[in-house]
Amino acid sequence: MTDNTGPSGAWSGDLAIAKQGCLYVGGRYHEVAQDGGGQGHVMAGQAYVEYQVPARRRHELPIVMIPGGCQSGTCFTQTPDGRDGWAQFFLREGYAVYVMEQPGRGRSAHHPEIQGTLRGATAEAVSRTFTAPARHNLYPHAERHSQWPGTGEPGDPVFDAFYASQLNNLVDRDIIQHDNQSAGAALLDEIGPAILMTHSQSGTFGWLIADSRPSLVKAIIAVEPGCAVGFIEPIGPPDWFEYSGVARAWGLASIPLTYDPPVSDPAELDFVLAEEADAPGLARCWLQAEPARKLANLAGLPVAVVSAEASFHSAYDPNTARFLRQAGVAAEYVGLADKGIHGNGHMMMLEKNSDEIAALIHSWIGRNVPGA
Repeated sequence: MTDNTGPSGAWSGDLAIAKQGCLYVGGRYHEVAQDGGGQGHVMAGQAYVEYQVPARRRHELPIVMIPGGCQSGTCFTQTPDGRDGWAQFFLREGYAVYVMEQPGRGRSAHHPEIQGTLRGATAEAVSRTFTAPARHNLYPHAERHSQWPGTGEPGDPVFDAFYASQLNNLVDRDIIQHDNQSAGAALLDEIGPAILMTHSQSGTFGWLIADSRPSLVKAIIAVEPGCAVGFIEPIGPPDWFEYSGVARAWGLASIPLTYDPPVSDPAELDFVLAEEADAPGLARCWLQAEPARKLANLAGLPVAVVSAEASFHSAYDPNTARFLRQAGVAAEYVGLADKGIHGNGHMMMLEKNSDEIAALIHSWIGRNVPGA
C-alpha cells in the first residue's frame, strides 16, 4: 500500500504524472583564464528547470514558477513542515508545471568571474521578516501574522528546515535581471505560451520576460512582486517606508522595458511621488507623470498582484498594481484579507493555509486568462 502522508501526517492524495524531467535554458559562453595558462570558456546565465506533466492534463497553458530572493524551486514543491507545495496543487488541477531556478543559484551554475559575488541572510533576519514578524512588530499589520507552521524562530524544526533551504543571491541587480529575462525567454521559446508565477524578487523578472516574449506570456501571477513602489525602493527594517534612493530607472526594473511612446534613455521617463498615501498604512505611490507612457509589450496582459494581510508588502503592493494599470496593464490587486484569507506573511506558499491561497489563484486564472 502506498503511503501518501508527508512528514507532518497530512494526506496528500495520489498524483499521477505522465511525464517529468529537467532541462537547462539560456546561458552563453564566456572566455576566461584557465588553470595552466591560456584561455578557455565557461557557460554562465543558464537556468535549471524541472517539470512535470499530469496524467490528466485539463489546462492547455502550463504554469512557470520562478522563486524569489534566496529561494530555490523547493519553495513551490514542498512546505518546510512536509506538505505538498503549490506545484503539486496545480498539477492536481491539471496544469503542467515548470519550476525554474534562478541563474547563478542552486543547480544553475554560479561563475563569480562573470556574474559577480553572492550574499545571503542570517537566520535572525529571515525569522523577523518572514516567519515570526509578529514577535518583532517592525511594520504595520505584522502582529496579524498567524499562519506560519511553528514558532518561526531558529531552533524550531520547521524554521530550521526552511532556513536550510536558503541560498545566496547574486549581488549585481542588472546581471540578475538580464540573466533571468534571457533564461525565462529561452524557456518559453522551448515550451510555448505559458502563465508566469513569480514571487518577491522574481516579480521583476515577470515583467522583463513578458516584455521580451509578449506573445508567449499569457498572464502573470505576481505574488508580492519585488520591492518596488514604482520608481524607488523602500529601505526595509526598521524604516520600512522611507525611501532608499535605490531607483529602478525603468519603473519596474533597472534594465530596459519597452514603452510607448518609445524611450531610448530612462531619463526620459518622468516619475512623481504622491504627496499622500492612498489610505492609512500604505506607502506613498510612485507613478508616471501624466500623460503616462504605456508598457507596450504588457498592454492588456492579465496580472494578479497577490498580497498577504500580515506581510510588509501589504503597504505597497496596491501601488505596484496601480503603477501597472496606469501603464496599460490589466493588473488587479488581490489582497488576501479582502478575500477572507487572514494571517499570512510574505512566504504564503509555505504557510498552513497555502492550499486555500492556491485555490484562490486557480479561480482567478479561470476568470481572467482566456484559453488557460
